[in-house]
Amino acid sequence: MYLLRKAGFYLVALWAALTVNFFIPRLMPGDPVEIMISKLGQKGPVSPETRASIEALLGTGTSQPLWDQYKDYLSSLASGDLGVSVTFFPASVGDIIGQTLPWTIGLIGLSTIISFLAGVGLGTLAGWKRGSWLDSLIPVTTMFQSVPYFWLALILLFLFGSVWPLFPLNGGYDVYNVTPGWTAAFIGSVIYYGTLPALTIIISSVGGWMLGMRNMMVSTLSDDYMVTAEAKGLRPGRIMRRYAARNAVLPSISGFAISLGFVVAGSIVTEAVFSYPGIGSALLQAVGGNDYALMQGIFLIITLAVLGANLLVDLLYSVIDPRTRSRS
Repeated sequence: MYLLRKAGFYLVALWAALTVNFFIPRLMPGDPVEIMISKLGQKGPVSPETRASIEALLGTGTSQPLWDQYKDYLSSLASGDLGVSVTFFPASVGDIIGQTLPWTIGLIGLSTIISFLAGVGLGTLAGWKRGSWLDSLIPVTTMFQSVPYFWLALILLFLFGSVWPLFPLNGGYDVYNVTPGWTAAFIGSVIYYGTLPALTIIISSVGGWMLGMRNMMVSTLSDDYMVTAEAKGLRPGRIMRRYAARNAVLPSISGFAISLGFVVAGSIVTEAVFSYPGIGSALLQAVGGNDYALMQGIFLIITLAVLGANLLVDLLYSVIDPRTRSRS
């Protein structure tokens, strides 16, 4: 019953998100059909039949009622057809997402995982050994978290891209000397070009994980079962890992799941600053060109990522803390 209730809730949430995903782009000023016709008009007059064909191709326009567009939109999603992109015409939305999403997952996803593991690990030690040098390091890390991300990124670009040119200023790999593929040269180039953006993400986010885990450890260490564990003569390392850290990490797991869900959405600023060829850059171009289909496709990926991450953390919570199943 627990799993059925969770599945039903997320199905309703998915339908609501898809509905909002359909209507929001159409409430924005501008019309992708007019943009496409203006491009074609540069080569000659556009007939009414051509306009109707473009509206049918893009799934929008004034000749088709909004309700019919909505039904066609859901039907296309069910069949896996995300439409055709206006910005990258005649490429399909699925192709654009397939080309850009791996870059975003590789950069933002791995950086989020590294910052979470480092922050939770350091926060556990800081909470266990209160007053140590590691505990005194937390205000410094949280200071970097309070700095606007784009400002920190620009500083790192200036320092390590211009003053000490250790890393490239933009791009995802060396487009002049490396051919994309599963080769050591290409993978090494991707890692080299992604190091500075990843470092920026880790520096700006590790302090939050560290502070949250440290505070939860301090709170957990004062509980009665911790005193009982110490009275039983258990080893300090086991008490820290099995008793304190396991209970203190639960709120951090929730935050981590949400962070993973917003990996796609959170890539926009990152990719804009570093000109990284990910899905965030594609979304910016889609918004600028009123590309309904591409915006809806990217928003769909964001929706699925957020809902999937929240479902995962619900299931993980039921394993880590069985009490959640009895309360649900």
